[in-house]
Amino acid sequence: MRLGEKQVLTVVKIVDFGVYLGSDEERVLLPKKQVPEGIEVGDPVEVFLYKDSSDRMIATTKEPKITLGELAVLEVADVGRVGAFLDWGLEKDLLLPFKEQTVKVEKGDRCLVSLYVDKSGRLCATMKVYPLLETDSPYKKNDMVRGTVYEISREFGVFVAVDDRYSALIPRREVYGRMFIGQQVEARVTDVKADGKLDLSVRGRIPEQMDADAQQIMERIGKNGGALPFTDKADPERIKAEFGMSKAAFKRAVGRLLKQGKISIDENQGKILQSR
Repeated sequence: MRLGEKQVLTVVKIVDFGVYLGSDEERVLLPKKQVPEGIEVGDPVEVFLYKDSSDRMIATTKEPKITLGELAVLEVADVGRVGAFLDWGLEKDLLLPFKEQTVKVEKGDRCLVSLYVDKSGRLCATMKVYPLLETDSPYKKNDMVRGTVYEISREFGVFVAVDDRYSALIPRREVYGRMFIGQQVEARVTDVKADGKLDLSVRGRIPEQMDADAQQIMERIGKNGGALPFTDKADPERIKAEFGMSKAAFKRAVGRLLKQGKISIDENQGKILQSR
Protein backbone atom coordinates (compact mmCIF):
# COMPACT_ATOMS: atom_id res chain seq x y z
CA MET A 1 0.00 0.00 0.00
CA ARG A 2 1.47 3.31 -1.14
CA LEU A 3 0.64 6.38 0.94
CA GLY A 4 -0.07 9.49 -1.16
CA GLU A 5 -0.79 7.61 -4.38
CA LYS A 6 -3.80 6.41 -6.31
CA GLN A 7 -3.93 2.62 -6.61
CA VAL A 8 -6.31 -0.25 -7.25
CA LEU A 9 -6.98 -2.43 -4.21
CA THR A 10 -9.19 -5.47 -3.72
CA VAL A 11 -12.17 -5.69 -1.35
CA VAL A 12 -11.32 -8.31 1.31
CA LYS A 13 -14.07 -7.70 3.87
CA ILE A 14 -17.41 -5.89 4.09
CA VAL A 15 -18.46 -4.39 7.45
CA ASP A 16 -21.25 -2.09 8.64
CA PHE A 17 -19.05 1.01 8.48
CA GLY A 18 -17.40 0.37 5.12
CA VAL A 19 -15.15 -2.13 3.37
CA TYR A 20 -11.60 -3.25 3.97
CA LEU A 21 -9.26 -3.24 1.00
CA GLY A 22 -5.91 -4.95 0.50
CA SER A 23 -5.03 -8.45 1.68
CA ASP A 24 -5.21 -10.64 4.77
CA GLU A 25 -1.79 -9.32 5.83
CA GLU A 26 -2.38 -5.61 5.15
CA ARG A 27 -5.72 -3.84 4.85
CA VAL A 28 -7.17 -0.33 4.88
CA LEU A 29 -10.69 0.96 5.48
CA LEU A 30 -12.79 2.65 2.82
CA PRO A 31 -15.57 4.42 4.79
CA LYS A 32 -19.16 3.41 4.03
CA LYS A 33 -20.19 6.75 2.48
CA GLN A 34 -17.55 6.29 -0.22
CA VAL A 35 -18.19 2.63 -1.01
CA PRO A 36 -19.54 2.14 -4.57
CA GLU A 37 -23.00 0.53 -4.77
CA GLY A 38 -23.16 -3.21 -5.24
CA ILE A 39 -19.54 -3.78 -4.16
CA GLU A 40 -18.60 -7.37 -3.29
CA VAL A 41 -15.59 -9.17 -1.83
CA GLY A 42 -12.96 -9.60 -4.52
CA ASP A 43 -13.95 -6.48 -6.46
CA PRO A 44 -11.21 -3.98 -7.38
CA VAL A 45 -11.55 -0.33 -6.29
CA GLU A 46 -9.35 2.61 -7.25
CA VAL A 47 -8.55 4.67 -4.15
CA PHE A 48 -6.14 7.24 -2.77
CA LEU A 49 -4.43 6.51 0.55
CA TYR A 50 -3.76 9.13 3.22
CA LYS A 51 -3.96 9.39 7.01
CA ASP A 52 -6.98 10.60 8.96
CA SER A 53 -6.99 12.95 11.95
CA SER A 54 -6.02 9.99 14.19
CA ASP A 55 -3.01 9.18 11.96
CA ARG A 56 -4.62 5.99 10.71
CA MET A 57 -4.21 4.97 7.08
CA ILE A 58 -7.50 5.45 5.28
CA ALA A 59 -8.73 5.07 1.71
CA THR A 60 -10.86 7.48 -0.30
CA THR A 61 -12.46 7.38 -3.72
CA LYS A 62 -12.38 11.19 -3.85
CA GLU A 63 -9.96 12.76 -6.31
CA PRO A 64 -7.10 14.57 -4.50
CA LYS A 65 -5.79 17.77 -6.08
CA ILE A 66 -2.22 16.51 -5.67
CA THR A 67 -0.43 13.17 -5.29
CA LEU A 68 3.16 12.21 -4.53
CA GLY A 69 5.53 13.37 -7.25
CA GLU A 70 3.16 16.07 -8.52
CA LEU A 71 3.03 19.85 -8.23
CA ALA A 72 -0.21 21.76 -7.76
CA VAL A 73 -1.46 25.21 -6.80
CA LEU A 74 -3.56 24.88 -3.63
CA GLU A 75 -5.51 27.40 -1.58
CA VAL A 76 -4.80 28.03 2.10
CA ALA A 77 -7.93 27.02 4.02
CA ASP A 78 -6.65 28.00 7.46
CA VAL A 79 -3.52 28.73 9.50
CA GLY A 80 -2.78 27.03 12.82
CA ARG A 81 -0.03 26.58 15.42
CA VAL A 82 2.12 24.23 13.34
CA GLY A 83 1.58 25.69 9.90
CA ALA A 84 -1.00 26.34 7.20
CA PHE A 85 -3.70 23.93 6.07
CA LEU A 86 -4.38 23.54 2.36
CA ASP A 87 -7.54 22.50 0.57
CA TRP A 88 -6.56 19.46 -1.50
CA GLY A 89 -10.04 18.09 -2.13
CA LEU A 90 -10.20 15.66 0.80
CA GLU A 91 -12.02 15.82 4.14
CA LYS A 92 -8.83 16.41 6.15
CA ASP A 93 -6.87 19.49 4.98
CA LEU A 94 -3.20 19.08 4.02
CA LEU A 95 -0.59 20.48 6.42
CA LEU A 96 1.99 22.93 5.06
CA PRO A 97 4.45 23.21 8.00
CA PHE A 98 5.98 26.61 8.74
CA LYS A 99 9.45 25.21 8.00
CA GLU A 100 8.32 24.23 4.50
CA GLN A 101 7.04 27.72 3.65
CA THR A 102 9.30 29.95 1.55
CA VAL A 103 7.14 32.90 2.60
CA LYS A 104 4.48 33.20 5.29
CA VAL A 105 1.06 32.40 3.86
CA GLU A 106 -2.38 33.50 5.04
CA LYS A 107 -5.90 32.16 4.66
CA GLY A 108 -7.07 32.59 1.08
CA ASP A 109 -3.56 32.64 -0.41
CA ARG A 110 -2.68 30.27 -3.23
CA CYS A 111 0.70 28.58 -3.44
CA LEU A 112 2.51 26.04 -5.58
CA VAL A 113 3.43 22.97 -3.53
CA SER A 114 4.54 19.39 -3.80
CA LEU A 115 3.62 16.47 -1.57
CA TYR A 116 6.01 14.52 0.67
CA VAL A 117 5.96 12.04 3.54
CA ASP A 118 7.42 13.48 6.76
CA LYS A 119 9.47 11.66 9.40
CA SER A 120 6.29 10.62 11.20
CA GLY A 121 4.93 8.98 8.08
CA ARG A 122 2.34 11.69 7.41
CA LEU A 123 1.62 13.46 4.13
CA CYS A 124 2.63 17.13 4.15
CA ALA A 125 3.09 19.91 1.60
CA THR A 126 6.20 21.95 0.84
CA MET A 127 6.70 25.19 -1.08
CA LYS A 128 10.34 24.24 -1.74
CA VAL A 129 9.61 22.99 -5.24
CA TYR A 130 12.69 24.22 -7.15
CA PRO A 131 14.44 20.78 -7.24
CA LEU A 132 11.30 19.16 -8.66
CA LEU A 133 10.84 21.45 -11.65
CA GLU A 134 11.66 20.10 -15.09
CA THR A 135 14.07 21.71 -17.56
CA ASP A 136 12.98 20.04 -20.80
CA SER A 137 10.14 22.38 -21.74
CA PRO A 138 8.94 22.54 -25.36
CA TYR A 139 9.16 26.34 -25.40
CA LYS A 140 11.53 28.52 -27.43
CA LYS A 141 12.46 32.21 -27.52
CA ASN A 142 9.52 34.62 -27.93
CA ASP A 143 6.91 31.97 -27.05
CA MET A 144 4.20 33.19 -24.68
CA VAL A 145 3.80 31.05 -21.56
CA ARG A 146 1.78 30.94 -18.35
CA GLY A 147 3.04 30.02 -14.92
CA THR A 148 2.89 30.43 -11.15
CA VAL A 149 5.24 32.57 -9.05
CA TYR A 150 6.69 30.30 -6.37
CA GLU A 151 9.65 32.29 -4.98
CA ILE A 152 10.92 35.87 -5.04
CA SER A 153 14.60 36.74 -4.65
CA ARG A 154 15.99 40.26 -4.26
CA GLU A 155 19.21 39.04 -5.83
CA PHE A 156 17.95 37.02 -8.80
CA GLY A 157 14.35 38.03 -9.50
CA VAL A 158 11.06 36.14 -9.58
CA PHE A 159 11.04 32.35 -9.92
CA VAL A 160 8.17 30.95 -11.96
CA ALA A 161 6.94 27.42 -12.61
CA VAL A 162 5.77 27.52 -16.22
CA ASP A 163 2.68 25.30 -16.63
CA ASP A 164 3.32 24.56 -12.91
CA ARG A 165 6.00 22.23 -14.20
CA TYR A 166 9.01 23.88 -15.88
CA SER A 167 11.79 25.93 -14.26
CA ALA A 168 11.84 29.62 -15.22
CA LEU A 169 13.03 32.99 -13.94
CA ILE A 170 11.98 36.58 -14.50
CA PRO A 171 15.39 38.27 -13.98
CA ARG A 172 15.45 41.18 -11.56
CA ARG A 173 15.89 43.70 -14.42
CA GLU A 174 12.63 42.44 -15.95
CA VAL A 175 10.54 42.66 -12.77
CA TYR A 176 8.02 45.51 -12.91
CA GLY A 177 5.22 46.21 -10.46
CA ARG A 178 4.28 44.19 -7.42
CA MET A 179 4.57 40.42 -7.75
CA PHE A 180 3.63 37.86 -5.12
CA ILE A 181 3.81 34.15 -4.33
CA GLY A 182 1.03 32.22 -6.03
CA GLN A 183 0.50 34.89 -8.69
CA GLN A 184 -0.45 33.61 -12.13
CA VAL A 185 1.61 35.36 -14.79
CA GLU A 186 1.68 35.47 -18.57
CA ALA A 187 5.16 36.08 -19.90
CA ARG A 188 7.38 35.89 -22.97
CA VAL A 189 10.37 33.56 -23.18
CA THR A 190 13.45 35.73 -23.69
CA ASP A 191 16.04 32.97 -23.49
CA VAL A 192 16.39 29.22 -23.15
CA LYS A 193 19.51 28.52 -21.11
CA ALA A 194 21.97 25.75 -21.89
CA ASP A 195 20.57 23.75 -18.97
CA GLY A 196 17.02 24.12 -20.32
CA LYS A 197 15.79 26.68 -17.79
CA LEU A 198 13.78 29.59 -19.16
CA ASP A 199 14.29 33.33 -18.79
CA LEU A 200 11.04 35.29 -18.98
CA SER A 201 9.80 38.83 -19.39
CA VAL A 202 6.34 40.07 -18.49
CA ARG A 203 6.73 42.70 -21.22
CA GLY A 204 6.15 42.01 -24.90
CA ARG A 205 8.54 42.26 -27.84
CA ILE A 206 9.86 45.81 -28.33
CA PRO A 207 7.74 46.92 -31.33
CA GLU A 208 4.44 45.76 -29.81
CA GLN A 209 5.42 46.83 -26.32
CA MET A 210 6.38 50.30 -27.53
CA ASP A 211 2.81 50.87 -28.75
CA ALA A 212 1.39 49.74 -25.40
CA ASP A 213 3.87 51.91 -23.47
CA ALA A 214 3.09 54.94 -25.62
CA GLN A 215 -0.62 54.47 -25.03
CA GLN A 216 -0.03 54.19 -21.28
CA ILE A 217 1.94 57.44 -21.28
CA MET A 218 -0.76 59.27 -23.25
CA GLU A 219 -3.46 58.03 -20.87
CA ARG A 220 -1.46 59.29 -17.89
CA ILE A 221 -0.87 62.68 -19.54
CA GLY A 222 -4.62 62.93 -20.19
CA LYS A 223 -5.46 62.15 -16.56
CA ASN A 224 -2.92 64.77 -15.44
CA GLY A 225 -4.59 67.52 -17.43
CA GLY A 226 -2.30 67.40 -20.46
CA ALA A 227 1.11 67.26 -18.81
CA LEU A 228 3.51 64.82 -17.18
CA PRO A 229 5.64 66.38 -14.40
CA PHE A 230 8.91 64.76 -15.59
CA THR A 231 10.66 63.87 -18.84
CA ASP A 232 12.65 60.95 -20.20
CA LYS A 233 15.63 62.33 -18.27
CA ALA A 234 14.00 61.41 -14.97
CA ASP A 235 15.54 58.95 -12.53
CA PRO A 236 15.01 55.31 -13.65
CA GLU A 237 13.47 54.40 -10.30
CA ARG A 238 10.84 57.13 -10.64
CA ILE A 239 9.94 55.95 -14.14
CA LYS A 240 9.72 52.35 -12.94
CA ALA A 241 7.56 53.36 -9.95
CA GLU A 242 5.23 55.50 -12.09
CA PHE A 243 4.88 53.30 -15.16
CA GLY A 244 6.34 49.88 -14.35
CA MET A 245 8.81 50.11 -17.23
CA SER A 246 12.54 50.66 -17.63
CA LYS A 247 13.99 54.05 -18.54
CA ALA A 248 15.02 52.64 -21.93
CA ALA A 249 11.44 51.53 -22.65
CA PHE A 250 10.11 54.91 -21.49
CA LYS A 251 12.54 56.76 -23.77
CA ARG A 252 11.52 54.59 -26.74
CA ALA A 253 7.84 55.28 -26.15
CA VAL A 254 8.41 59.02 -25.67
CA GLY A 255 10.47 59.07 -28.88
CA ARG A 256 7.62 57.44 -30.79
CA LEU A 257 5.10 59.95 -29.44
CA LEU A 258 7.40 62.84 -30.39
CA LYS A 259 7.69 61.52 -33.97
CA GLN A 260 3.91 61.17 -34.13
CA GLY A 261 3.55 64.77 -32.95
CA LYS A 262 1.39 63.77 -30.00
CA ILE A 263 3.63 65.34 -27.35
CA SER A 264 6.32 67.95 -26.86
CA ILE A 265 8.96 68.33 -24.18
CA ASP A 266 9.35 71.52 -22.19
CA GLU A 267 12.94 71.31 -20.96
CA ASN A 268 12.61 74.50 -18.88
CA GLN A 269 9.69 73.14 -16.86
CA GLY A 270 10.91 69.54 -17.01
CA LYS A 271 7.56 68.37 -18.35
CA ILE A 272 6.10 66.34 -21.19
CA LEU A 273 3.14 68.19 -22.70
CA GLN A 274 0.32 66.93 -24.85
CA SER A 275 0.33 68.58 -28.25
CA ARG A 276 -2.64 70.81 -28.98
